Amino acid sequence: MDAYDKGPDAARGRAAAEEPEAETPQAPAAPPGAPPPDDPPPPEPRTGVAALSPRYQIAAALALAVVAVAVCVHLGMVFLHVAPSNTVTKTHGKAIDDWIYPEFEQNWKLFAPNPLQQNIAVQVRAEISTADGRSRTTGWYDLSAQDGRDIDRNIVPSHTQQNELRRAWDFFTATHGSDNRPVGLRGDLSETYLRRIVELRLERGGAVGADGGLERVQVRSRTVNVTPPKWSTEKVSSAPVYRVLPWWTVPAAEARGGVS
Repeated sequence: MDAYDKGPDAARGRAAAEEPEAETPQAPAAPPGAPPPDDPPPPEPRTGVAALSPRYQIAAALALAVVAVAVCVHLGMVFLHVAPSNTVTKTHGKAIDDWIYPEFEQNWKLFAPNPLQQNIAVQVRAEISTADGRSRTTGWYDLSAQDGRDIDRNIVPSHTQQNELRRAWDFFTATHGSDNRPVGLRGDLSETYLRRIVELRLERGGAVGADGGLERVQVRSRTVNVTPPKWSTEKVSSAPVYRVLPWWTVPAAEARGGVS
């Protein structure tokens, strides 16, 4: 016997050599006709700003920053407009007014101290010269009712429809006494402003006609108290109250479509 084969170590070596190698376990084969295994799900697609290229992401961030700054400035201006007089409003009052008026005006009339309790309608009639040299007087046109119809069911009514006529009438009454005479230096200005508004409304409404010309206009207000709620014991009159202004002569430059 060879010396190499002697000893227990040699016996163990021969036994290991005679043992078959262990086979690597294999996955069971899929039965015939079975669907292939599912592929891993694709990654979630990017949405929103993350889906943009870096250049457009920077542009979107700058746009959002500009909008945020504008919103903050607007809220600050509105706050200063409605806040009590202070150092900032005294120093920068003109800049605040230029930002707020006319689109963003705020007031407290709805809440205090005296909520509006009357419906005031501004009406106008006109004396019109016709092509054959005669004149005729129209009936009363309810301009406030026309504004109301234009605003009704309009989600974005214009500032003109909401406030032009109302502010003009408020301007007139604030600068005129109960006898309809001007009080102060702005009385004539308010009269001219109101007259030009009603002239424009008459022209656009077709009251003058193709060959007619405005000679004079007359304005009046119709005031009716708002009916109190059913639970209130307050009693108010429902009869309308009229304030009739004198006739105003229309300047020749404005008589035949010259109002702009």
